[in-house]
Amino acid sequence: MGQLSMATRKELTAAVSERYRASTRAEKARILDEFVVITGFHHKHATRLLWRHERAPTGRRARAERNALILLWEASDRVCGKQLKALLLVLVEAMERHGHFNLAPEIRGKLLAMSAATIDRTLGPIREGLGRSRRRPAAHALRRSIPIRTSADWNDPAPGFVEADLVAHSGPSARGSFIQTLVLTDIATG
Repeated sequence: MGQLSMATRKELTAAVSERYRASTRAEKARILDEFVVITGFHHKHATRLLWRHERAPTGRRARAERNALILLWEASDRVCGKQLKALLLVLVEAMERHGHFNLAPEIRGKLLAMSAATIDRTLGPIREGLGRSRRRPAAHALRRSIPIRTSADWNDPAPGFVEADLVAHSGPSARGSFIQTLVLTDIATG
């Protein structure tokens, strides 16, 4: 038999998985063997596919879940799935109490039962659509750009040696930094 396209394999997996899960043990073995021969998948991979394959929810209810999740994500300032999972119950109750939305009980239950990974998977396409790349912490970039010396790099400075970096918090005016420089100069010269 020739190679099957990926779309054909997916359709076949969807059709066979329903039959596979509803079958007896002996029927499952026969169905699995046929599936392996047709698709060319490894036996263990085929078993996992047939057990885990569930059609993605479609229709009005799935869109309502997704839209509610997006609204909650936006309300929580676009936090990650793990943090959003921890906030969901409190956030849903607060938004319902203040009249921002009224969820059907089954949609509310599904939202609250979502795992952090499912939340991240659902919000993935929306995040990608924002066109923003991930932000790196400023400390990481700063650490690479400023050479930091340790006591091992000082080559035994003379007694009384002082080294200081001055930061002026006076904005565009340099009035305060001059006073700080004088104070540090007096301390260093003794």
